[in-house]
Amino acid sequence: MKTLLIAVSATALLAAQPAAAADLGATAAALRDKALSDPTAWNVLESLTTEVGARPVGSPAMTQAKDWGVAKLKSLGFENVHVEPFVTGAWLRGDESAEVVVPYPHKLAILGLGNSTPTPAGGLEAEIVLYRTYEAFLAAPAAEMKGKIVVVTGRMVRAQDGSGYGAINAQRTRGPAEAAKRGAAAYLLRSLSTDDTRLPHTGTAGPGGIPAAALSTVDAELLEHLADRGQPIRIRLNLQSTYTPKADAWNVVGELKGREKPDEVLVVGGHLDSWDPGTGAIDDGSGVAIATAAAKLAASGAQRPRRTIRVVMWGSEEQGGSGEAYGAAHKAETPAIVVAGESDLGAGHIWSLSVPKNSLSQPAMKAFTAAIAPLKVIVTREAPRFGGSDIEGLIANGAPFVDFNQDASRYFDLHHSADDTLDKVDPAELAQNVAVWTAFLYTVADSDIDFRALAAQEAK
Repeated sequence: MKTLLIAVSATALLAAQPAAAADLGATAAALRDKALSDPTAWNVLESLTTEVGARPVGSPAMTQAKDWGVAKLKSLGFENVHVEPFVTGAWLRGDESAEVVVPYPHKLAILGLGNSTPTPAGGLEAEIVLYRTYEAFLAAPAAEMKGKIVVVTGRMVRAQDGSGYGAINAQRTRGPAEAAKRGAAAYLLRSLSTDDTRLPHTGTAGPGGIPAAALSTVDAELLEHLADRGQPIRIRLNLQSTYTPKADAWNVVGELKGREKPDEVLVVGGHLDSWDPGTGAIDDGSGVAIATAAAKLAASGAQRPRRTIRVVMWGSEEQGGSGEAYGAAHKAETPAIVVAGESDLGAGHIWSLSVPKNSLSQPAMKAFTAAIAPLKVIVTREAPRFGGSDIEGLIANGAPFVDFNQDASRYFDLHHSADDTLDKVDPAELAQNVAVWTAFLYTVADSDIDFRALAAQEAK
């Protein structure tokens, strides 16, 4: 009997130990292969874009998306599925049009910017003043802008890491306010885009107090050609919109409870809201699908991982508020958050990634990096720098985080435009994302890796 008790105790002790590195690696590799052919992510994405479509905050579609998220997580076997309500500002588009009336008539393709002020009913008409870079606009005398429509046509550079967007983002986010300070009647910018179609790209602008819209890249170049002729140019602009300072919004949450340490949590997700021109397939239906499918696959082995994996569909990334709300609501939980990550750059393949400092030599991360070696991902030794807008609140609270960098070479051809649709998503690239995330979530969740302790060791 004593021998039997010792054997049973030993078996129980072994079961309570984190998986050996070899076992972690073998299971991670098997889950990687499973992910590459698993249809869950595609099915989730197709369901969201087909059954709901565009999902601006404050719209009936966003309420529908919230209900969709709850139902989808439950149908996939997630536990503790719930919504976490918060309040945020919501801007919704109305009628929009723009046209050159002098010297030659031209219809212009535009999209109003989030948070922008509507024109008077019936629109406004004014002469334009055009600047080919944002810097030239800032340096110009304010007197030449008074009462005019400021047009800024700075070009975005295509880059695999998406850095071209950050380099020119102020043209949209700060431009309207800067133009308003200089007495402008309205503000138009060349879309922050790398495409060459006549589809404008929207996005949020900081409060500026004047009407503001994005021109298609083609129409921005048309205005440059007109300006080169040296004749006055007048535009008639009509932008109607509504703004609600306190709109209902929700983060949708589901968990796969850990078998031994359910209070230690990995947080992963994408944002559920979208802009309105397309169906929000790449921004960020893909991220929602990747996170949901990866979590489910990571917990699909013979036994659940030791730690809990939590999926969050954040409810207001485009217009802001969801990350701050989530961080505030979960501040007390920060010590229990093992790591956080967000997928929010479409479905392009993950080409590089960074994990918390000083962790690559640990067994769990060795198992992870070995598992993803066939997926052609560069594992850098640099510490992660951003993580994602919706985990900024968690990062500010002190949660460790990761950066999984997707190929953004084509992303800015599509995002915030009518071309953000399901047909632009490559199923194979979507699956590669799921495979990388699955391997990471599994190896961390089924190990005892402590990213905070590792960082503290390096600090010493």
